Amino acid sequence: MTDQIHHSEPTDEGSPGDIEFRPSADFTAPGDGPRDVAIVFMGDSLVAGVGDPKGQGWVTRVVGRTAHPEVEFTAYNLGVRGQTSGDVLARWHTECPPRWKSRSERRLVVSYGANDIAAGVTLARHRLNLANILDEAASTGVAAFVVSSPPTSDEAFNEKLAVLVEAQADVCARRSVPFVDCFRPLLGHDQWRSELAASRDGHHPGQAGYGLIAWLVLHNGWNEWLQI
Repeated sequence: MTDQIHHSEPTDEGSPGDIEFRPSADFTAPGDGPRDVAIVFMGDSLVAGVGDPKGQGWVTRVVGRTAHPEVEFTAYNLGVRGQTSGDVLARWHTECPPRWKSRSERRLVVSYGANDIAAGVTLARHRLNLANILDEAASTGVAAFVVSSPPTSDEAFNEKLAVLVEAQADVCARRSVPFVDCFRPLLGHDQWRSELAASRDGHHPGQAGYGLIAWLVLHNGWNEWLQI
């Protein structure tokens, strides 16, 4: 894919030798006692579960299906409505460390995208914001996992979102970071379209829609990333 980035725009495409990346697969659990894992979920309103009458969203559903007898999980949902990639980049430095304090294993799940389009954030800046989060996480021993935005009911908006999701996939692939594409599998999906048709804004699904996102996350490398 060609991002059509002007030379004056920031870019995440530096030299492959700039950073020694630490993919999640390289993690080795401690040998003594149970693993103590803290997972922080950061992103926008879809991370927060806006629109779900049961208040679970996809994050709570994923956490509820994540268990292992030798792992103690602590999960934190830090989704904020209206957040862009820049907002998440700005606050993860301060909001994640307190949740990771005294935990032996730190993990970060990032999910956003649609608000960048609505706010007019350039594709180059979006890529750079995501790359900065992933690079900083890798350099500090934090394992990252990225979940894309799902489609909306607006076809014109979805055309822009498709380009953004492809860019996210590329940024993650360059860093061996697991990436879940929730856009293409749900684009044209009958139940997803029904969920959006019943919503107030054509963007936030209901209970069944969040269940679809949770299913995609759980069946696209989640357990492998957690090594359970």
